[in-house]
Amino acid sequence: MSKVRAAVFASGTGSNFQAMMETENLACEITLLVCDKPGASVLEKAKRFNVPTIVFDPNMYSTKEEYELEVLHVLKEAKIDWIFLAGYMRIVGPTLLQAYDGKMMNIHPSLLPQFPGKDAIGQAFRAGVETTGVTVHYIDEGIDTGPIIDQVEIKVHKNDTKESLQKRIQEVEHQLYPAVINDVLSKGVKS
Repeated sequence: MSKVRAAVFASGTGSNFQAMMETENLACEITLLVCDKPGASVLEKAKRFNVPTIVFDPNMYSTKEEYELEVLHVLKEAKIDWIFLAGYMRIVGPTLLQAYDGKMMNIHPSLLPQFPGKDAIGQAFRAGVETTGVTVHYIDEGIDTGPIIDQVEIKVHKNDTKESLQKRIQEVEHQLYPAVINDVLSKGVKS
């Protein structure tokens, strides 16, 4: 039986993409990287792992639907079964949500529903919370509102800086995301 084919959507450095690629026995094959930021450093990582990339500049499309229809066309051609968002800084719209209902995950650097959206680590840091964490969740039409799959709590130390907290959160992300992917995919994928 062939492995599930997955695409990673990323906008930045690609540290979670790299963690997936370096995970032995990942329950899927990452066969495509979709990026919305020309020049993002994740593209170099994909090149090192010989993963085909496609870069879409959303500003080149007149509507979100037009953009997502183009992305969807590429995903269908590549026979993508699952989508994993890893630092993808766009809200997924109805076109992709309908096509990949229940087959799209995201990782977020907070204990959702706390601190959704951009700069979650900064939000937690400024709020002075004693704990924050990492959440893996399914994607829905909201901003970080989809059903939660798993979470890991992380203590905020008194001497933490935003940078030291981010480093610890990323270390957890790099373990948690591949583990959740393997767990979800091993339970059987709906076709």
